[in-house]
Amino acid sequence: MEITDLCFPCVHRNVFPIYLCGYVTVAVANPPPSGSVSHLHVQREMAAQELSPPSSLEGNKPGFPKKILANNLEDKHLCNCCLKILRRPLQAQCGHRFCSFCFNKIVSSGPQNCSACIKEDLFEDPTSILKEGGAFPDNAARREVEALTAVCPNEGCTWTGNIKEYEVNHEGKCDFMIILCPSCKELMRCNELERHNERECPERTLNCKYCKEPFHFKDIKAHDEICPKYPLICEGCAKKKIPREKYVDHIKFCSKLRAPCRFHVIGCDTSVEKEKVHEHERACSYEHLNLLLRFIMGIKVSLQPQTLDLTGHKIHQLHRALQELELKLGQLTVGGGSPVQGACAPALPTVRAAHPALATSFTPLPSAVGAALELQLHSEKTKMAELSRRCQELELKVSTFENIVCVLNRELERSCATMEAYNRQHRLDQDKVEILNNKVRQLERTVGLRDLSIVEVEGKMREMSAATFDGIFVWKISDFTKKRQDAVAGRAPAMFSPAFYTSKYGYKMCLRIYLNGDGAGRGSHLSLFFVVMRGHSDALLKWPFNQKVTLMLLDQNNREHIIDAFRPDISSSSFQRPVSDMNIASGCPLFCPLPKLDSKNSYIRDDTIFIKAIVDLTGL
Repeated sequence: MEITDLCFPCVHRNVFPIYLCGYVTVAVANPPPSGSVSHLHVQREMAAQELSPPSSLEGNKPGFPKKILANNLEDKHLCNCCLKILRRPLQAQCGHRFCSFCFNKIVSSGPQNCSACIKEDLFEDPTSILKEGGAFPDNAARREVEALTAVCPNEGCTWTGNIKEYEVNHEGKCDFMIILCPSCKELMRCNELERHNERECPERTLNCKYCKEPFHFKDIKAHDEICPKYPLICEGCAKKKIPREKYVDHIKFCSKLRAPCRFHVIGCDTSVEKEKVHEHERACSYEHLNLLLRFIMGIKVSLQPQTLDLTGHKIHQLHRALQELELKLGQLTVGGGSPVQGACAPALPTVRAAHPALATSFTPLPSAVGAALELQLHSEKTKMAELSRRCQELELKVSTFENIVCVLNRELERSCATMEAYNRQHRLDQDKVEILNNKVRQLERTVGLRDLSIVEVEGKMREMSAATFDGIFVWKISDFTKKRQDAVAGRAPAMFSPAFYTSKYGYKMCLRIYLNGDGAGRGSHLSLFFVVMRGHSDALLKWPFNQKVTLMLLDQNNREHIIDAFRPDISSSSFQRPVSDMNIASGCPLFCPLPKLDSKNSYIRDDTIFIKAIVDLTGL
């Protein structure tokens, strides 16, 4: 019997299936001759399968997710284990299909019953038992699945194609795929991973820009606290970018660094720069001496003088007790034996005869008492020596402190004398400063008067430079718009012209103009007046003033000037000899209508107008 391959599904007479796969292998009742073309084809196909296992056996992933299908899903495309779309399908002997990964996972722990057969109530032994080597690649199903239209399941991705293209070119490579950051375990899209690793991941590794050592981003503050190259700022000289490893050496020699005063241990709370330590100690020597004196007096008080007196009293008592003990000892050792023997001699033999033991017990009594007294005497002497030593130490300390206090008192007196000298010098300096301040104020007043004189002279110079001596005067008024606005607002309603004269020793006159009008012309006309002023030669002139006056607003195109003329009223006070700087103005309150200046005209050009006054000199 020979083997051949027929396309699944296949129906043929006189055949029975051996197992099912993409191609159904069958037993043929009437095989072709061994040398036929069909027989050679079968041999080549079998050799090829033995040398190159199909790629369907290389699957190491479960099935494709259902949501990648663009069309409706059919059950025949699903794995009976993971219930996903078949990947590298295998068909078991029972006919059910599994992903290669799922089947190997099922049989990895030994033969298992097919759950799909049990669910469909088609279980047959042994065909429904799944075991290793009991399934074969279903290439027909694989081709059918790989040809299905697919879309990318990741949100935002617009890729489309078939499942084969998805597996080869897109699966695991989609920029919109949600992945875990391997460091911080945060979820993100694949195309955001690089930016996340560079800028956002708290577990990312950075290199210190100062010492070049690597560290985690979350430890950046901790690293900055220990980085030997981290730049610090000196609190004294404000120098920047001092590496931490050199900062200690810098502050040792920085003359601007503030440090506690050397007398801070006794209460001086001032912090001074190193270069100003000696200056501070010289300036505050008086305060330092007071602090030191209080400190020493506190130590002296802590020695408790009453304790010293008590110690002296105890020493005196010990001396007396020692003398008494020495006296008793002398009595016992020298004079005590004879009196006792003389007194007890007659009775002593009787006592010895009657009671021998009694004599032996009383014999060593004097020597035992002496030993006890000597021991007590030695102890008292030791105590007295210790107290004497302590008294000497205390006396030495007191003497030392008294010497220190004397030195401090002398230093205090010297400092007081220096302070008094400084105070005298300070008072002298204050007097000098006061004298200099008075001189400065005097000079300031003088300069102020000079400034006023200069301003007055400058005013006269301007007046003289603008003055004319022929009775004809042309007054140029620039910034007309601003000055008229000031007149409308009431800030500067009137303006005076410089003075002009009929001759060098003639009448002194000026013009007065109201750009927003005055009297009957307020708000509607430009008012122009003529003013007679007090001059140096008034005594030589004829009064009242009686010369014809002509006032003109010049047309800057020299076509149509606005002209008004009048002859003075000799009875008016405006033309009498002035008794003040100037008489009351007299002239034309309705000189020029304002609308004539508001419209386009030739009287205003470059924001400037020209007023001309002509005094008739006839008869002068």
